[in-house]
Amino acid sequence: MVGLPSVENREMILKTLLSKEKVENLDFKELATMTEGYSGSDLKNLCVTAAYRPVMKLIQQERQKDMEKKKREAQGKSTEDASETKEEEKEDREITLRALNMEDMRQAKNQVAASFASEGSVMSELKQWNDLYGEGGSRKKQQLTYFL
Repeated sequence: MVGLPSVENREMILKTLLSKEKVENLDFKELATMTEGYSGSDLKNLCVTAAYRPVMKLIQQERQKDMEKKKREAQGKSTEDASETKEEEKEDREITLRALNMEDMRQAKNQVAASFASEGSVMSELKQWNDLYGEGGSRKKQQLTYFL
């Protein structure tokens, strides 16, 4: 049986999971503290959910730009504004994703809960079973002795 990670281990897991992400001012100690009771899988789900937030914001911005562009086209821009439109389109092509921040992690935590309570009845039953029948209990491997 594998228990839930400690605060130090959650911090290391979070650093590992987010090592390839562009992050800004993430306090890994605070994140580890606020994720008490999270398993490694829960932490992964938390990081994935948080990483989607900048993507969703970018999609929202792109939709807004498209709507504004359609409004301008519907209003019929004059030929004088055509050069400005071309410059705007060049700027639109540069898509930059903002860095992941603490607010993203907090919002993700509101969406991703721990998969089970570490002090709940199910967990205590699992610990009891492991003590009786698991590797820590009566099924410990006994050393073989050889007689020469």
